[in-house]
Amino acid sequence: MDLLNTLVDKGLRRELPTREEALAVLATSDDELLDVVAAAGKVRRQWFGRRVKLNYLVNLKSGLCPEDCSYCSQRLGSKAEILKYTWLKPDDASKAAAAGVAGGAKRVCLVASGRGPTDKDVDRVSETISAIKEQNEGVEVCACLGLLSDGQADRLRAAGADAYNHNLNTSEATYGDICTTHDFSDRVSTVQQAQAAGMSACSGLIAGMGESDADLVDVVFALRELDPDSVPVNFLIPFEGTPLAKEWNLTPQRALRILAMVRFVCPDVEVRLAGGREVHLRSLQPLALHLVNSIFLGDYLTSEGQAGKEDLAMIADAGFEVEGTDTTTLPEHRTDAAVQPAPEPAADAAVPAPPSEETRRDLVSVRRRGAGTELPPNA
Repeated sequence: MDLLNTLVDKGLRRELPTREEALAVLATSDDELLDVVAAAGKVRRQWFGRRVKLNYLVNLKSGLCPEDCSYCSQRLGSKAEILKYTWLKPDDASKAAAAGVAGGAKRVCLVASGRGPTDKDVDRVSETISAIKEQNEGVEVCACLGLLSDGQADRLRAAGADAYNHNLNTSEATYGDICTTHDFSDRVSTVQQAQAAGMSACSGLIAGMGESDADLVDVVFALRELDPDSVPVNFLIPFEGTPLAKEWNLTPQRALRILAMVRFVCPDVEVRLAGGREVHLRSLQPLALHLVNSIFLGDYLTSEGQAGKEDLAMIADAGFEVEGTDTTTLPEHRTDAAVQPAPEPAADAAVPAPPSEETRRDLVSVRRRGAGTELPPNA
């Protein structure tokens, strides 16, 4: 297929595809799916070999968020029956992180619900970062605390935070449809603050919220322009009790096409398979490893993932290897200097999303173990 040959050549040169090419990936048929995966896999292996980076989430503060993000089980007005608790003590958070590191995680992601941290919250997270780094040599720590105020990014960096996560989630044009308490530019600004403070930027998207193909391409092109080091790709988990509980728009095949498109647009970036993979990819998860070079180990913020040992077995069975703390994730050119994005081509018309598949609510399992509970974590 000429399209795939062109995209592989561009990916190996770190050249931005056109919007038409990105849209064409999403429009490929199921008969072409393995060809699409194989092509994107060549780009993935060029920059990351067969390594898979493991990341581990620690939910420092769960639920009761004042923001109204429609996709989130922790949102204002959510009726989802999730765990709700206030800030974990630094020692408790460090113990939770240690479970993930023992399971093979190279990066610990510290997440807290809320619009953004107070200065006291930054102090609290700084203590947690110090505790984790003292007990786990070589581990990376990423903070995800919401919108940052002036000076907070510098303080987190000084405390030892290696990275900061703040996702764009969806296109700028449709952002107001999923959230009204802040806007797209607020998210862009927070990522830029993290970059200016010297932290590695982590910013991604959520697919499956009813968006069009054009929306997906828009947000991925916006991410390419923002140039984060890692791009998490989440697939909506339709929690009961949230406005998007009935949005079951993804098939395993569509999820793979989305991951392939992200890899072609962001060829040399850490593309992370994040929340919702078990729900939407299901038995096709191993195929996704040919597209992504990073996953979350074990559970997510408010939902349970598959057993950590099953993640490790899946990686080994698919012929990949877990990346160690002695290995630099990103290609050398990304650690030396930022890659400048190519100019963005003209916009196209929206492409309708595919019809919803049969609802599988049995696949959504609310987290009842790990941080904030008396039960051992899944790692």
